[in-house]
Amino acid sequence: MELLNCKRIGILGGTFNPVHIGHLFMAEHARTEMNLDMIMFIPTGVPYMKNNREILPSHIRMEMLEMSITSNPFFVTSDMEIKREGNTYTYETLEELKRLYPEAELFFLVGADCLFTIHKWYQPQRIFNKCTLLAANRNDFPQNELNLQKQHLEKQFHAKVELLNIPQMDISSTKVRENIKEGKSIRYLVTDSVHDYILQNNYYQEEM
Repeated sequence: MELLNCKRIGILGGTFNPVHIGHLFMAEHARTEMNLDMIMFIPTGVPYMKNNREILPSHIRMEMLEMSITSNPFFVTSDMEIKREGNTYTYETLEELKRLYPEAELFFLVGADCLFTIHKWYQPQRIFNKCTLLAANRNDFPQNELNLQKQHLEKQFHAKVELLNIPQMDISSTKVRENIKEGKSIRYLVTDSVHDYILQNNYYQEEM
């Protein structure tokens, strides 16, 4: 399906340093549960809340992301944040997407922990104005806490929030990097193509 024809677009941003199976699983679960037409993966350019010293160059992270999603026709990537100069802010990405796809409804996919911190992000009201927030809970938080925080955001920001229950997968980019540094296997934590790409290029072998 062409993006211009999509009415419900899911957005998954992040450093993807590197992209792992958990990212893909969460995106596919959200797509089917929320009946989304497409999931757009958007790797960050300069993430202002993270230590850039530990992050591979954007073109490498994008290459790993593209090779990971190639088998799923409902997954696409965008380099809009990589091309943007300066720090990367979510509200700018959402507003740009709304200009590009004015007829589409945007769904921004985050981990449930973000429900408790997103009010501290830069320009949070502008984030909520442009999307429905999809909060993926992987048994990290009791449901009653999430419900209360959802209600708080809806009241304070007039936010649209949907809670998704996603089966837990104990996988993170940090775990992948740590396994590599410790000489442990990362097979089945990442796709086969990313597994081979990382090992062939000796990425994450040492502190960057």
